[in-house]
Formats: sequence, structure tokens, C-alpha cells
Amino acid sequence: MLRSAFSVITKILPVRTAKAHCDGPCGVYDPASARVAAEAVLSMTKKLLAMEPPQNSDPIAWATYNNTFSRYVAIKEEQAKEAKQELLILWTDYFKPEHLSTYPDLHDTFWKAAKLCSACKVNIDQAKAEELMQAVEKIHYMFWNSKGRADNWITAS
Repeated sequence: MLRSAFSVITKILPVRTAKAHCDGPCGVYDPASARVAAEAVLSMTKKLLAMEPPQNSDPIAWATYNNTFSRYVAIKEEQAKEAKQELLILWTDYFKPEHLSTYPDLHDTFWKAAKLCSACKVNIDQAKAEELMQAVEKIHYMFWNSKGRADNWITAS
């Protein structure tokens, strides 16, 4: 019944094919959101490494420590996932085959950046978080250069 009703509607109101260069034809891309997320990963990693567990068996001190530790880990993992998602959108939706002539290492750069996001999720490793920031910075310059702009790399921290 529903199928036949749909067939009648599509015959009366034919469907037009829309063309877009990405999932949503907004045309708004910016690596800034990946930078913000990567910065949060680095910040949380530094905070985690700076934490010192309580030196006694005080249950309140340990509960506070564990609560803070788990919150930092949750934020770090969430932001690493967000950075990866933002990078993948740029890689798969913005950059096109014609960009490969200008950036022959484009695929390798994005692949490594995505892998760094994963490494930052599963580890507490400041070197990996700093590598992620460097990868996002490289992507920042590739992106803006591809648009004929020379936007500066500016971090919040």
C-alpha cells in the first residue's frame, strides 16, 4: 500500500537529481575544529601525566583522584574521536584528486593523522599528542594553501 502510494506521488511530482561535492553542499570547511579537538587531547594528556595519586589510603582523596582521572580520560578520548572525524571530513569531502599533484603526500598525511588520533585515544602519551598537533598544523597549511590563502596557525594555549 505504502509502496504504491509512493509510486503515485513520484509520478505526479518527479524527483530531481541534486549534485553536491560532499555529503552536505554547504561548502564550509575549516581545519580549525580539528585543531581545537587536538589541542584538547594534548591538554588532557598533560593534565593526566601531571596528576599524582594520593600518598595515603584516604578513600575521599582516592575517589577525587579517580573521578578527575576518569573525567580527563573521557575528554581526551572524546576529543581524539572528534579530531579524527573532522580530519576525515576534510580528507574525504574537501580534498579532491586534483590536489594530489600539489600535495603528493596528502593521503599519507591524513592517514597518519587519523592513526595518531587513535593512538591518543588508547594511550596517555604526550609525544603522540604533540605529533597529532604537528599533523593537524601541516593539514592546516595544506588546506589554506589549496584555497590560495596563507592563514596563520594559531593555537588557543
